[in-house]
Amino acid sequence: MSTAAPVVKYAISYKLNGERRFEFALLQSPSPDEALAALQKMHADGDDVISDVKVSKAL
Repeated sequence: MSTAAPVVKYAISYKLNGERRFEFALLQSPSPDEALAALQKMHADGDDVISDVKVSKAL
């Protein structure tokens, strides 16, 4: 039996090349590191700079 953490929908606020952006992602925790990894997958096709990552639970 697996005791993995539940996956929850989170809102991620961040800057992409200095421009404020928002995304939603399914994460196991509200960790900025986990959110950054998800954002890097979303923006993997460019040399974009991701900064100021903040995570909150989606309503």
